[in-house]
Amino acid sequence: MSTIFASGRICPLDKNNVDTDQIIPKQFLTSIERHGFADALFFDWRYLADGRPNPDFVLNQPRHQGCSMLLSRRNFGCGSSREHAPWAIKQYGFGVIIAESFADIFASNSLNNGILLIRLDADAIETLFQHSRKPELVWSIDLEQQLLCCEDGVRFSFDIDADAKQRLLLGLDFIGCSEQLTPQIDLYEQNRSQQLPWL
Repeated sequence: MSTIFASGRICPLDKNNVDTDQIIPKQFLTSIERHGFADALFFDWRYLADGRPNPDFVLNQPRHQGCSMLLSRRNFGCGSSREHAPWAIKQYGFGVIIAESFADIFASNSLNNGILLIRLDADAIETLFQHSRKPELVWSIDLEQQLLCCEDGVRFSFDIDADAKQRLLLGLDFIGCSEQLTPQIDLYEQNRSQQLPWL
């Protein structure tokens, strides 16, 4: 029996090389608190010079409101290594990003913030963009089986590192993973104290 890790509609951001400066511009990096960044997501694309929402930007279009999965193309998350980028993405409501490839540091930061990154080949990404013309379609993710499925029957399998998969299923960040090893760490420290009492 399949277990659904996430389900929702897909918002298409039809761009290559979406860098972290566009995901969240530098003027929003003054805070290290992990809240309050949703409004800053894609700020320069999302708002006009006078502060009004840009009606041509995909996040502002009514048909894509409430989407929980973001679709893009190659090299998503390139640029500087700011962790604010996945904070903004998660706080806006995207828990899944689908793209052809991701920048390494962005991928690591996203995993540590509980965001699932799905890598698919160019043909699959193109098919998803075609499907995004029907924004009412709901997609589901079976992370155990590594499947992305549409309610109309289209499905894609994806690869994911086993450690990343386990961490996402358990909802653990780096600290949470370390805390799982607390009994072993405590035992090691006890043994070390007995063997080297002068330390």
